[in-house]
Amino acid sequence: MKKILALALSLTLALSLCACGGDTTGDTAENTDAQQIETDVVEIPEVEDLTSTDTSTIPGVEDGVLTVGMECAYAPYNWTQTDDSNGAVPIVNNPGSYANGYDVMIAQRICDTYGWELEIQQISWDGLTPALQAGTIDAVIAGQSMTDERLAEVDMAGPYFYASIVCVAKEGSDVASATGISQLTGTCTAQTGTIWYETCLPQAAEVADIEIMPQSEDAPAMIMAVESGTVDFICTDIPTAMGACSTYDDLTILDFSNNAEDNFDVSEGDINIGISVVKGNTQLKDAIDTVLAPLNGDIFNAIMNEAIAIQPTI
Repeated sequence: MKKILALALSLTLALSLCACGGDTTGDTAENTDAQQIETDVVEIPEVEDLTSTDTSTIPGVEDGVLTVGMECAYAPYNWTQTDDSNGAVPIVNNPGSYANGYDVMIAQRICDTYGWELEIQQISWDGLTPALQAGTIDAVIAGQSMTDERLAEVDMAGPYFYASIVCVAKEGSDVASATGISQLTGTCTAQTGTIWYETCLPQAAEVADIEIMPQSEDAPAMIMAVESGTVDFICTDIPTAMGACSTYDDLTILDFSNNAEDNFDVSEGDINIGISVVKGNTQLKDAIDTVLAPLNGDIFNAIMNEAIAIQPTI
């Protein structure tokens, strides 16, 4: 496996003050020097060969196919493209379209380990857990945080990523100089059904003069809200923020992680990103955890950096 630069996704304040380069032509975004900070070369391990393992009794993959649900609209976690370039996988319920992104890369790694075929279903964010519970899909790999509320509904393997919470604003705007959540100003939003909207923005509203606007249906709508000036800032996680900045060079990231007294108060479950399986399917959960166990935060960051480098514009 080739070596790639690991993007330090637990960004320092220096990164939060720099915007990321990109364009809006629909071409694949390129990483520029402005997007890079201090990085180390990280070697992504080869996929372990466990194809001799008998997985025929694991619920969901008895047929050798892992059916995974994701939005296919949540770059850089997952997105839709028109061809199979860069390892994209066909979306079975959207003929002619292909899914790619960090989630697809992780799903493919799991499948390659056991020799399973990967099948991607495009499902709306709110429909992912119901689809899992109905048996339409075997797993959700879609940037879901491992919250207590979600763990009451599903079992989760992982984490397969650690995602800190940040804000995104227009570079040079009044809110862009904020160094803590109490200094946030203006209007804001976040994606529906996320801790960003349900937990983080209300925390900021308690200490800052902000107005929380209606929630955005999905990540692209959220990003377009700040890019178009509909809101002054959005709340999201660091990969989504980096993906937004790689598309729109007038956006900047506000990272308050160096200001513990004036930052969002979130639990590990809020920022740990996991893979959902149906409640009680410990065999599939354990099989996925076996693949994830050798990987660490630096490796996750390296794979995410690769996803950001090839994502189309949002």
